[in-house]
Amino acid sequence: MHCPHCGQQQVSEVVRFCSRCGFPLEGVTQLLNTGGLLPTYHSGPREPSPRRKGVRQGGLLLVLGILIVPMLGILASFAPGGAGTTFELLAALSAVVFFVGGVLRMLYAGLFEDGAPKAPVMFAPYIPSAMPAQMGTVHRSASLPPAQTPPRSTWSQPTTTGELAHRPSVTENTTRLLGREDPTNNE
Repeated sequence: MHCPHCGQQQVSEVVRFCSRCGFPLEGVTQLLNTGGLLPTYHSGPREPSPRRKGVRQGGLLLVLGILIVPMLGILASFAPGGAGTTFELLAALSAVVFFVGGVLRMLYAGLFEDGAPKAPVMFAPYIPSAMPAQMGTVHRSASLPPAQTPPRSTWSQPTTTGELAHRPSVTENTTRLLGREDPTNNE
């Protein structure tokens, strides 16, 4: 794979940034893996997950219990004779159904139902945004920009002065040292 920005060949397919210019290559890799199709993400309103629906239903049961049970209790206190006991029984039964049922529904949804599904990713073909200047001509652009060469530098590497002088061999230097007379020897 080559970097689309500078044309540098990459060492492997799993690099995230170009080693020369730092261009992010993650999107390029996705584009190559999908055969040139760009990913499109669903951005509209999503349907809530079964877990969220269950928790919402349990909460609704609790809120209805808070509203209905006191109203049945008030009706039981104002109802004459046998109707009062019926409203009392109905108030007790609705308290059990709404409060216990709401909590149980929320627990069941939290423990056993699936969470939120991942957002679906669909791939759409690439359509260039700019229309050709003339409708009769076919406009084809290169998939990569032309390769850019790095700017030439005027800096040159300095010469090493040790390479200019000829180095004598070890045997020549040793022979020279043996040929000298010792100035301390007075014979």
